[in-house]
Amino acid sequence: MPWRETNVSERRVLLIAEHLRGERSVQDIADHFGVSRKTAYKWIERFKSSGVLMEVSRRPLSSPLKTPTSTVEILVMTRRTHPTWGPRKLLAYLERRPEYRDMTWPACSTVGDILKRQGLVEVRHRRRRLAGERRACVNADAPNDSWSIDLKGHFRLGDGRRCDPLTITDNYSRQLLCCVAVDEPKLAFIQPHIEATFQKYGLPMSMRSDNGPPFGSSGVGGISRLAVWLIKLGIRPDFITPGKPQQNGRHERMHRTLKAEACRPARKDQATQQKTFDTFVEEYNSIRPHESLANETPASVHRLSSRQMPSTVTSPKYPSDFAIRMVKGDGDIKWRNGRLYLSQGLAHEPVGLSEVGDDVWLIHFGMMPVVVLDGFTRKLFPAGTAIDAVETSRHTRTGTRTTSDLRRGRSR
Repeated sequence: MPWRETNVSERRVLLIAEHLRGERSVQDIADHFGVSRKTAYKWIERFKSSGVLMEVSRRPLSSPLKTPTSTVEILVMTRRTHPTWGPRKLLAYLERRPEYRDMTWPACSTVGDILKRQGLVEVRHRRRRLAGERRACVNADAPNDSWSIDLKGHFRLGDGRRCDPLTITDNYSRQLLCCVAVDEPKLAFIQPHIEATFQKYGLPMSMRSDNGPPFGSSGVGGISRLAVWLIKLGIRPDFITPGKPQQNGRHERMHRTLKAEACRPARKDQATQQKTFDTFVEEYNSIRPHESLANETPASVHRLSSRQMPSTVTSPKYPSDFAIRMVKGDGDIKWRNGRLYLSQGLAHEPVGLSEVGDDVWLIHFGMMPVVVLDGFTRKLFPAGTAIDAVETSRHTRTGTRTTSDLRRGRSR
């Protein structure tokens, strides 16, 4: 005959029934049912006082450390107003508000639990990060040392029109300097907005961008017409490595916030969308705390540049020991009874050549090295190429001939 299984509730009933018979001591009954004498007495007393044997909740009737309802309501209301802000930003924002100055706020983890209980947190699965190169923005040690510029991915407005947001940020203060919907992602539509930003905030020392048009080009050094204009203003173009958007991670992170708060859903037309962008810029710069700034706002950290937009833009000047060549309209320069193609972005602009090795020339446009030229083989190398690499390539390309042989051949 199989053993009959009993659950806890049945064992309690049997224990009480055995006790009511009055034939055995509580210790014997407890040993028989495999419980402690203390537990047996607890069940007996509970039955005598209430007549029930159900398990009673151990939760206290009051919790002195529970977050007050008024505090929860403020947190929930603020989160609904700023649905993309996490607990840290919410606390930093509320602690700065004068009307809440005397309030005591819960810990960040508690705020997270409150938001979860209110259904205000969307659970996201952590993505696996691939190892890749990370490089800080150059010279971002003070405001206006380095700016970033980009075109956020386009989207369609309610009227079917294409919207291309042009964005510019300061890499030190994270100030969003420009966020405007341009008609087309072309230089003619972008340059006026960049110039307006320069007029308002002054000039940066460098401008970081990707290599796509209109910021970069496929020509030598990635020089585009926009890059030429920036160099003439004394701004150094700073191109990220192709396929490495993480090198401009601060700007890309801003784009993620812009997409969540100002692009979804898309507005009905460009005018309405631009009003949304303007509202986002004001909140992003002056209201939203930034954790990398110790929860200060970008507007409180940013300062205007001391370098103002000039009234006229002139071509760069070069030292007297430079060889000067004027780039033709098709992107060529004259070089030893022949033509050498550089870039159409440099058309009608002067470039300076400085000899850095044995007939190895570094071609500059303004302060920016553009490309290295091997005068013997007429081969071009990236601007950062070492002279030894040029010499090695030269000898590999010309066989066993030496530099003296090349000179004799050229003289003949």
